Amino acid sequence: GGGGVLVWTVSVIVSLEVPGGSAMACGCSVAGSCRPARLLAPLFRGTRPYPRLTRCDKCACFLLFEPLLYLLDTTSVPFPQSYSPEYVESGWYQWWEKEGFFTPEYHVRTIASFINPEGRTFSLCIPPPNVTGTLHLGHALTVAIQDSLARWRRMLGCKVLWVPGCDHAGIATQSVVERRLLREHGKHRQDYGREEFLREVWKWKNEKGDEIYHQLRKLGASLDWSRACFTMDEGFSRAVTEAFVRLCDSGLIYRSEALVNWSCALGSAISDVEVEMKQLTGRTLLSVPGYEKRIEFGTMVTFAYPLEGVEGEVSVSTTRPETILGDVAIAVHPEDPRYKDLHGRACRHPFTERLLPIIADALVDKELGTGAVKVTPAHDHTDFLLSQRHSLPHLTVIGGDGHMTSLCGQWLEGVRRFDARERVMEALMEKKMFRGRRDHPMSLPVCSRSGDVIEPLLRKQWFVRCGEMAGKAIQAVDDGELEIIPSFYTKTWRNWLSNISDWCISRQLWWGHQIPAYRVSVSLAAFCPLEEELWTWGRTEEEARQRAVTKFKTLPSDITLSQDTDVLDTWFSSGLFPFAMLGWPRKTPDLAQFYPNTILETGSDLIFFWVARMVMLGTELTGQLPFKQVLLHSLVRDKHGRKMSKSLGNVIDPLDVISGVSLERLQEKVKEGNLDPRETTVAMEAQRKDFPKGIPECGADAMRFALCSHKIHGEDINLSVSQVLSCRHFCNKMWQTVKFTLGALENSGSPLGTTISPLSSIDRWICSQLYSTVLQCERGFENYELHSVTSTLQSFWVHSLCDVYLECVKPVLAAGNGAEDGEVQRARQILFHCVSVSLALLSPFMPYLTEELWQRLQPHGGTADPSTSLCVQGYPQSSQLEEAEFPLVQEVARVTRSLRAQCHMTRERPDCEFKSECCEKKKY
Repeated sequence: GGGGVLVWTVSVIVSLEVPGGSAMACGCSVAGSCRPARLLAPLFRGTRPYPRLTRCDKCACFLLFEPLLYLLDTTSVPFPQSYSPEYVESGWYQWWEKEGFFTPEYHVRTIASFINPEGRTFSLCIPPPNVTGTLHLGHALTVAIQDSLARWRRMLGCKVLWVPGCDHAGIATQSVVERRLLREHGKHRQDYGREEFLREVWKWKNEKGDEIYHQLRKLGASLDWSRACFTMDEGFSRAVTEAFVRLCDSGLIYRSEALVNWSCALGSAISDVEVEMKQLTGRTLLSVPGYEKRIEFGTMVTFAYPLEGVEGEVSVSTTRPETILGDVAIAVHPEDPRYKDLHGRACRHPFTERLLPIIADALVDKELGTGAVKVTPAHDHTDFLLSQRHSLPHLTVIGGDGHMTSLCGQWLEGVRRFDARERVMEALMEKKMFRGRRDHPMSLPVCSRSGDVIEPLLRKQWFVRCGEMAGKAIQAVDDGELEIIPSFYTKTWRNWLSNISDWCISRQLWWGHQIPAYRVSVSLAAFCPLEEELWTWGRTEEEARQRAVTKFKTLPSDITLSQDTDVLDTWFSSGLFPFAMLGWPRKTPDLAQFYPNTILETGSDLIFFWVARMVMLGTELTGQLPFKQVLLHSLVRDKHGRKMSKSLGNVIDPLDVISGVSLERLQEKVKEGNLDPRETTVAMEAQRKDFPKGIPECGADAMRFALCSHKIHGEDINLSVSQVLSCRHFCNKMWQTVKFTLGALENSGSPLGTTISPLSSIDRWICSQLYSTVLQCERGFENYELHSVTSTLQSFWVHSLCDVYLECVKPVLAAGNGAEDGEVQRARQILFHCVSVSLALLSPFMPYLTEELWQRLQPHGGTADPSTSLCVQGYPQSSQLEEAEFPLVQEVARVTRSLRAQCHMTRERPDCEFKSECCEKKKY
């Protein structure tokens, strides 16, 4: 080196694995997944220039570091000819994370005290994805929106806290691990026992559970990883226990026997919001877990019950003949003239010889079927209400495993419920009781988790009383304390919460938060009936024992406790996320500073699953709403408008869009899934049609920008890869613009600084356009209309900056054009100013590309600290810019572009050229 410059030259060759092809002489093996040498890039961030990757000349992978020149006192480096997401997105995130830019503490130490003297905060939590799986494009939309808002607020000087987390996903995780153990070891969880099985789950979680965090980093999410939480962490589990105990103490949690939505495939109860109603127009054959053949639904069967003591019969209709063995009565409408004379009579059950009373009740629909209905209280919600009104018994004839119980008799005991349906039909025909079958439009309840047909079963479970809490949630919106955006969801909110039922929170699983309630056995039971269940609860078993001693007025030695084996519904724990993530129930500094959260942003499909429960639990347990605003975005669908589903083959992994993927690899992923052969064939054919050449590399910035470019409030988003690819082209446009700018600034001499003095008309025009752009960005962000912001920014960069301004200043900047040095320097200054401000405006959407380009530009400005990042610079504000009106040049530019289009002018033809004040036509 010379003049104090120290030069180190290093060559690094990294062995890679790249999909497709065969082993190359360069050492890359193509049998596995690609992990390019960019992983080493974080080692060099903060030192200029950054190491540059080149493509191996024998294959398509990034393989070799060019000689790395560490010029400790300069930032000039060769600028690559074209934009490459792989190059740009290689190591910035690791540097951001290492420097702590995403923590609120960083802003306290640095810019916050200058930009934001009031110390405003902005806090939100990510909807915790299930630890079992990987993110899809719906998650990517959530991340893109939340990160744009968080980065924007951070650049405004707010102390931003965006907390990452994962949900333990009780049902999904247990199912995945059970399938793995069965496949690898041929064992069920019962073969292990609870403790050993849970060790296997934790082992799996520790091996696979960080994949989502890797995806979030690849997406550029500016999360504070130092505060990441998992819903089964010790601190979070303590919050769940505390919430359960407090709600029990206040009477909002109670234990009762009631009908619950039961999934036989899962062997567990599920909540109402996890039940999907499949609309059937008539006879339909559907796949049901555990059955090889499809099962018939959408038909109504009519059969007869003989009257007892007199001649005659009563015909009843049902869509579920397998429940006949649980019938305890026949109900008719009290005003139905067909059955007026039968009130108080009885029928004889053809299989059990049991007498079934004929009862009259207004709940019966006279127009449905025959007007007479069988009453099966243990397997139907309406029948359960009838049993309570008329004191009818409950006979459970279908067990939790989906097999018929001993109450059915030996001919049906142990038979699967839908196989029993066929046997019952045959028996009715043999007894000449069958009266016909017809198509019947119906709503079939299906488990959203397993695809199983829901079986209403009578179970003793823990429930949350929701009525009072729901009323407070409605009132919060009506009073304006809680704002739901877009506002048309407020009607949905009010209607659902007004008709809410109590929430069953018991789940018959092993993986999850075991319910901190204990069944009490007392050696001296004379003080209470033996058949009554005695329960207590507590933060610890010892606390529960003390509560039992006080409650039942006995000695500790007379009490034996056994903890409930069920676990809590996953949505119960995730409903505590906004405050449990901050350390609640402890009074932590984070809780004091960042609770309530500023906003909750999530998909509109979670308004009942998650949002309403957070509002109810947060208000009850903390006395405050968990957030002040709820921003709901639309769902992401494929380019055809179809809901994304593995069985359709249209689910897209965000990493496949970022890095690109071959059709072969997409098809391998389908085969690795759990689809049946028919669905696999359909999915693979759909992929061959939609992605015949796979998915090209688009990069995280392009995908984020494409997602945020859609109007997120209203109709669902139909996203195609071609839209993302179009945004990648915009990224390249930005790259080429900065490349030109750097060339223009090469010999600018002294740093340009921040003070600008637009003298020429075109300079004043571009500054006016920039001012207008900043103003529209402010309005768009404030109104959460991100599509408006992205549209404005792309329009300014492409049409104003590139199409007009650059074409105008090229003659000024060109060597030997006779322009005065002052004019050249002003043009450089305006160009630098516009590009730098535009990069800052785009930074929340395109963090990687804007960081790369901004860092290369800053040495020419001479103002920014080279050790800091664009993500913690101030966001451009209209109050900092000077508005300049220049309608003449704006109109000239518009007319010129219109003329170019009308004359079909291309690059091969002579072009128009702007001078300082006018448009001068060249010879055509």
